[in-house]
Amino acid sequence: MYDLLVHALAPDGQPLSLAVEEGFVVDSGPSVSGSALEEMEAIHAVLLPAWIDSHVHFNEPGRQHWEGIATGSRALAAGGGCAFFDMPLNSSPPVTTRERLEEKRRLAESLSHLDFALWGGLTPDSIRHLPEMAAAGAIAFKAFMCDSGIDEFPAADAATLREGMRIAADLHLPVGVHAEIAQPRQLTGHDMAAWLESRPIDFELDAIQLALDLAHETGCALHIVHVTCPEGIDLVTTAKSAGIDVTVETCPHYLLLDTDDAQRIGAAAKCAPPLRSPATVAALWQRLLSGQIDTLGSDHSPSSPELKIGDDLFAIWGGIAGIQHGLPLLFQHAMDFAPAWSSRVASRFRLPHKGHLLPGFEADFVLVESNSEPISTDQLLTRHPLSPYLGFTPRYRIAETFLRGQRVAAQTRGRFLRPSHTEHGPMPLFP
Repeated sequence: MYDLLVHALAPDGQPLSLAVEEGFVVDSGPSVSGSALEEMEAIHAVLLPAWIDSHVHFNEPGRQHWEGIATGSRALAAGGGCAFFDMPLNSSPPVTTRERLEEKRRLAESLSHLDFALWGGLTPDSIRHLPEMAAAGAIAFKAFMCDSGIDEFPAADAATLREGMRIAADLHLPVGVHAEIAQPRQLTGHDMAAWLESRPIDFELDAIQLALDLAHETGCALHIVHVTCPEGIDLVTTAKSAGIDVTVETCPHYLLLDTDDAQRIGAAAKCAPPLRSPATVAALWQRLLSGQIDTLGSDHSPSSPELKIGDDLFAIWGGIAGIQHGLPLLFQHAMDFAPAWSSRVASRFRLPHKGHLLPGFEADFVLVESNSEPISTDQLLTRHPLSPYLGFTPRYRIAETFLRGQRVAAQTRGRFLRPSHTEHGPMPLFP
């Protein structure tokens, strides 16, 4: 007698059934039979692992009026997510000590509808706190190689990053980097065109190469977040072949939006690094479909609406609020890759019971159905109805999200995810 038995479709259209007991998958395949307390005949829906979003900014405590853990996790569940890793900024104060990590953990345990992990901050002032944040369960450490936009979270220069990577290597935790190194540029104008020009691809490539060199020197596991260009992916691919322990992330908005969209949408499409040209986006898709991009993170970074208003694009808050629809929009072109977007995150960050729909793994899954409705503000579950995807029509929508075999609902509460330290070494590559 199973707790739950689901009959649906695999991404290739073949039958797929899933049996769940006590929150875990106990059987899966094309024809699982048996009796269950609940049996679902979702024969027109595709069954996929739920997304583990390793890159969100829910801004709580301190800036929950920008988003908040409750609204952010609710929107992620509607977008197909079962878990998130919250970045150390833009909460205030940022997570740079054990006490601040534990404060955010307590808040998330009381508010989050999904499982969660917490990044610790790697800044010049937090180096001495890295071991205690690791002991408190930090999933990894995040550093900015340029101005973060938050005074409380200063950039890590090469010396800081080297020392932080050395400590992180001893702690067997990855370091994630925002890889841009900014050089002064003389620009005229403050519109979107000027913003896009102000942070060229070279800023990324210089930072990625420095981070790779430091990872090679220290033996640190490196995770490069939100890479926007194929040249950056190629640097990582070459480094992997040289034995450097590195993985790379991109975000849905760098695959779904380009510079033409940025000019059309305006402030809602401002982010850093900025959106790239249509040709660059097409080449980034090629890297994704060839398996060279390891993970997808939303980099959901919202703000209150007044911070997205004004004629000076350089003064407007930079961040994409797309956590609810980024993944469903990607399904149109890359549903076959969806299983990797959770399994690779679980593997890289050492969550041994997450990321697969196989016996022994937690039953985190979504049911995906066809869709014909355009995205509108009344659908948005984030704190503020802001999204660059308004008016887009996803071919698919998330019908239901399950966390450990239970439908995610208003009363659902997630749990804190700690990385396992039973295994060390490079992440196994997804076939």
